Amino acid sequence: MTPVLEEMMEIAADAAKEIMLVYGRPFSVEFKGPDDPVTEADHRANDLICRRLRTAFPGVPIVSEESPPEDWTHYREAEQVFFVDPLDGTREFVARNGDFVVMIGLVEGDRPTQGVLHAPVTGTVWAGAFGRGAIRKEQHGKPQTLRPLMDRPLDQARVLISRSRQSPLNTEAISLLEPNEVLTVGSAGLKAAAVADGRADIYLAPQSAGSRWDSCAPEAIIRALGGLFTDVQGNLLDYRAARVENDRGAVAASPGLHEQVIVRLSDLLR
Repeated sequence: MTPVLEEMMEIAADAAKEIMLVYGRPFSVEFKGPDDPVTEADHRANDLICRRLRTAFPGVPIVSEESPPEDWTHYREAEQVFFVDPLDGTREFVARNGDFVVMIGLVEGDRPTQGVLHAPVTGTVWAGAFGRGAIRKEQHGKPQTLRPLMDRPLDQARVLISRSRQSPLNTEAISLLEPNEVLTVGSAGLKAAAVADGRADIYLAPQSAGSRWDSCAPEAIIRALGGLFTDVQGNLLDYRAARVENDRGAVAASPGLHEQVIVRLSDLLR
């Protein structure tokens, strides 16, 4: 791990504590848009993360889901940019099923290079840095080095799709892939975490995959393990674009599996 990543991990851990303070009592739910909830926990975690990142890394822009866009000034030109989802899986938080994480990712140049995912309910952490590998750490355990992602035939693969955003396109995509098993998880970060630690082989979002703060930390960890994280057409996500939406979906997997998925879905997504 790097000193930067260690700082990111400490900040994510403290944000997780703020989230659990809210999770342990009744809380209200507001909506930023249709089916887009936000809670006090989102705001408290966001405030803590942004404040701590600004202190530790002055001058580095922070693109965060719960911060106003005017706070992102000049992020497209900056050499380094943090992308933050202070509570990825707010629907799961509201449902109280535990499937949510804190996500902090760092882009250097044009690619995510370091990322951390912290699951507040279990205390499990996934973290990685490109060129340095990745680890998983249980709340009271020692860090376990994760193995590089392994290729395998699609008919032996386990695919993760969204629990809360089901669509006919999801069904059609799965029918084209014909994987061995299909699993559903609510949080984008937890899907990527499952691929990273080998509980699943492919993270697939055929239509929409949230925004750049939903992909930055996961992509950094997947890249640290030798995997690929792209849109469903096989294109790298552009972290310098004016728009931050991942509106062309996402595929994360080992290189060999990733290629198989892109080829199988090519006709569906034209």
